[in-house]
Amino acid sequence: DPDFQLTAKRLKEMGQEKLTREERKRRNRALDGIGVKSFNKFLDEQGVPHIARKPTEVFQINVGLYCNQACSHCHVESSPRRKKEQMNHETAKRCIELIKSSPSVKTVDITGGAPELNEEFRFLAKEARALGKEVIDRCNLTVLSEPGQEDLAEFLAENKIHVIASLPCYGADNVDLQRGNGVFERSIMG
Repeated sequence: DPDFQLTAKRLKEMGQEKLTREERKRRNRALDGIGVKSFNKFLDEQGVPHIARKPTEVFQINVGLYCNQACSHCHVESSPRRKKEQMNHETAKRCIELIKSSPSVKTVDITGGAPELNEEFRFLAKEARALGKEVIDRCNLTVLSEPGQEDLAEFLAENKIHVIASLPCYGADNVDLQRGNGVFERSIMG
């Protein structure tokens, strides 16, 4: 791809900071050409102080789209059919390296389909805890009764992992309608 090669060459010659500054200038000039003010200029006109980026405190990891449910409201359409779309070990190790080199990160939030079904879930959770990070597991609760997950509750407790679970409604009929037959009961059992 010629655009990629040009960008890679410019990155090597200029460095990331200068290249990013140059890209910003180029985008601003493009917006000027169609009469759109820069964001900061707009804020100035409205009397609003400029927004300053704060250090990253939460590192959210979406480990994939494989899930033991196929909820009608799922915005990424996770399901049992999406088993191939999962994070691999190389990517999981890279995430841990990034977390290790980001002292401002306090929380690692693991999500994605049913994250516990990803082979890298326990690696990510253990490594993040070893770094002293709070770990959140976005759990659908029914995964606790899946074959092969018999020790999951114990793993979560032993590693002091915070479980964030949700139900789309407090009524069994509505939950089962959205998430599948028996999901309400299995969630409560979890």
